[in-house]
Amino acid sequence: MTEDPVETNPDHYTVVFENDRVRVLEYRDEPGHRSTVHRHPDSVMITASTFRRRLSSGKDQMDVELPAGAARWLPAQEHYGENIGDTQTHAFFVELKEPDPSASTRKDGALGPSGH
Repeated sequence: MTEDPVETNPDHYTVVFENDRVRVLEYRDEPGHRSTVHRHPDSVMITASTFRRRLSSGKDQMDVELPAGAARWLPAQEHYGENIGDTQTHAFFVELKEPDPSASTRKDGALGPSGH
């Protein structure tokens, strides 16, 4: 089974740009929508709307509230998300295709975006 969000959630993720180094996805959903499990490589997320989401991976959960125009680092992770707010989620993901040279020292199991 694939974990590519474009294949697991095709009504919500769209490829808007791709080359040999990056892939850019656009994501949109409505309040109450819950995605299926998918995986992101290391990415930068740029929010186009203000939204509230609950991200879940295994037993871990994280509620995220972000304003429009925010840019956040998203370490490689597998999760599903739920729009728990009252606005549409609209975001772009710039997925990196090159491996992280420090991956052997990085903490596994990260969930959600970070400011750095």
